[in-house]
Amino acid sequence: MFRNGFGVLAAVAALALAAPAQAGVLDNVQVKIGASAILPEEGAEISVIGGDVSISDETVPSLQIEYFFNDNVSMELLCCVAEHDVRAVGTALGTVDLGQVTHFPPTLTLKYRWTDFGRFEPYVGAGVNWTRFIDDEPPAGGPATGIDYDDSFGGALQAGFDYRLNEHWALNLDVRKIWINSDVTIDAGGTIIDADVDIDPVVVSGGLAYRF
Repeated sequence: MFRNGFGVLAAVAALALAAPAQAGVLDNVQVKIGASAILPEEGAEISVIGGDVSISDETVPSLQIEYFFNDNVSMELLCCVAEHDVRAVGTALGTVDLGQVTHFPPTLTLKYRWTDFGRFEPYVGAGVNWTRFIDDEPPAGGPATGIDYDDSFGGALQAGFDYRLNEHWALNLDVRKIWINSDVTIDAGGTIIDADVDIDPVVVSGGLAYRF
C-alpha cells in the first residue's frame, strides 16, 4: 500500500513541478511530499459487550499543498489515505477482530510562520478535519458480520518548521493533533452493537517542500 500510494503522490508532485510557474498559476504555492506517521490516541464506549478499541499505528505517503497570503500567513491542506487494523478489546466476548478500516482524512489549517530566523522557519496552525471512511469490511468468519463508520468533522492543531535549502526547496517536519470521532455500528449476527469511537491521532509528517 505504501509503495502504491507513494507512486500516486510522486506523479502528482511531478505534474505540479512541471507546470509553467512563470504563468503565475502557482505563485505563492508550496507543495510538500513525504510520509506521515498516524498515531491514534483511541478510546471507545461500546454498547452490549462493553470494552474498548485498539487501532494500529500506520505510516503512509502524504501530500501537503500550501498557499501563502503573505510571507507569514498561509493555508495548508494535508491529504493522505490510511488503512488501520481495528480490534475491540476487553469486551464480554474477549478481543474481537473488527478487520481493517480505510479512511481519507483531509485536514485544512490556517498557519502563521516566523521568518526572522534565517533558513529556519517555524510555524503554528489551527483548522478543521473531515474524515471519510471509505472501506470498512470486517474479517470473514468472525462474530462481526457487518460494520459501518460515520464520517467525522473535528478540529486540528499544528506545529512544525521548514528549513529552507534555497529559494525554492526546503525540508519540512510537522506535527498535528487531529480530533476524529465516529459513531460505529457493528452487526454481530443480527445483534446490533453501537460504539462511540474517538480516534484522535497525532500525525507526524516529514518530507521535501518546493515553493514556486
